[in-house]
Amino acid sequence: MSRPTFPRPRPARRRTALAASAFVLALSSLGLAPGAVAAAAACSGAESDFNGDGIRDTAIADPEATVAGLTEAGLVRIVYGGGKGTYELTQDSPGVPGGPEAGDRYGFSLAVYDADLDGCADLAVGMPYEDIGTAADAGAVHIVYGSATGFNGGKVPKEHIQGEGRTLSGAAEAGDWVGYALAAGRTSAGVPYLIAGIPGESIGTVEDAGGAVYIHGTGQTVAGINQDFENAGGAVPGGAETDDRFGASVAATPTHFAIGSPGEALSTTTFAGCATVFSHTLVSGWPKPLFGLGQDQSDVTGAEEFGDGFATALAMVPHRPAGATSTTESLLAVGVPGEDLSSTVDTGAVQIFRVTASGTFSDIAWIAQDTADVEQESEPGDFFGQRLAAVNTSPNTTTTGTTARLAIGVPGEESAEEHREKGGVHIVPMVGAPGASDSWIDPGWGIPGEPAPLQLAGMSLSGSTAGLYVGMPYGPAAGHAVHLFPWNTANGGAPSQTFKPGENGIPAGDTAFGATVR
Repeated sequence: MSRPTFPRPRPARRRTALAASAFVLALSSLGLAPGAVAAAAACSGAESDFNGDGIRDTAIADPEATVAGLTEAGLVRIVYGGGKGTYELTQDSPGVPGGPEAGDRYGFSLAVYDADLDGCADLAVGMPYEDIGTAADAGAVHIVYGSATGFNGGKVPKEHIQGEGRTLSGAAEAGDWVGYALAAGRTSAGVPYLIAGIPGESIGTVEDAGGAVYIHGTGQTVAGINQDFENAGGAVPGGAETDDRFGASVAATPTHFAIGSPGEALSTTTFAGCATVFSHTLVSGWPKPLFGLGQDQSDVTGAEEFGDGFATALAMVPHRPAGATSTTESLLAVGVPGEDLSSTVDTGAVQIFRVTASGTFSDIAWIAQDTADVEQESEPGDFFGQRLAAVNTSPNTTTTGTTARLAIGVPGEESAEEHREKGGVHIVPMVGAPGASDSWIDPGWGIPGEPAPLQLAGMSLSGSTAGLYVGMPYGPAAGHAVHLFPWNTANGGAPSQTFKPGENGIPAGDTAFGATVR
């Protein structure tokens, strides 16, 4: 197994089943449909309800899909809850800016939130490989609105791109990758926000240092963030350096958010990685930086090593400790997929941090497949922690290992030589002993279908109160699907719902259905 690799300084387009970027797993072997929703009287305010009928809907991307004869233009399927049909979203859809182009990979990233506070969920769509003028792979983000008349049935979608006269500051440059990672929600003060990573952004002459934008309020005010930023709220820890890739991962709760820089060099140790945590509190219009996290710190478990990729993946949930009367803290999970355990190379690990309201942190858990009582065993090339998803199903009560759950993608896992890189998903509590209530699922053991090489289970994960979504976009086409699991599923437990091309009103045919799901 090779380590996760990071192109330098400007990557050419890479179009592979591994999601075509420097931060996905680098393996050496490697309109309304029939039954459309009826108009609702008003938006319900329910989670992920795009059409206002009070039933949760699901957004499933196939960013490698061919659209209008253009390969890897990408599309997103909105699957309405209650069996009310689907909507296909592309850059050919009504009101959507631009048009489909080969290699755009529309839907590479997704986030769901109520951007205009009308009670209907809205969808942020990232397309980091969108060309802006002559700038290849400059990237863009669309916000497509839900409405009581259906998804994309009301307001005209909003586009965020760089360039003169555009919504985002700075010039659109080749390889910026605007929208590579997205996180969205509502702050504890009720303000909608969207965070978009721009990991290919150059800061001055520093190539691929990375950046992010914080888009907040119903007017979508934009604040740019990078590691050279400083104002009255404080300085962002670290400094802009080549290949840092600040913005490659993002995660948020109503009180805090985190931005990952998996290419960060710590002293002379390159690609060790780090994360930066912010408060949603605005100082002079910008979020307040709180602290940085890296394995070179004395209060962080582990030691920085070349290629660790700390913060390749992030997940964050609200946290209420025992005795607290409000929820003002957060739990932050950090994936370190390139972590070596003794002589076991690239087996991976995950660290969990408690973030307090005052802006301090404590390192509360180290999780690996050699941790006491956890399922499976650490093996070279597992890349444990390459993807993360988490939930707190009861954020307004004291956090427990039952309510705060974390799914860890292990795409390099293999159960036999003929099933190399089959992958799997490890589900653990975020508080308490990781092995106390953990479970394991993989193809043929909980995840429907037969095990096969290069299925890379665990590369597509998403969490909500509805459950854990596990996308299976790779491997044999017959296994391509998205499966919804209960968060407290048993070892090898079955999904409660499956979304599959050609079934239950979802159009047949796909390339990488489920590469991203929300």
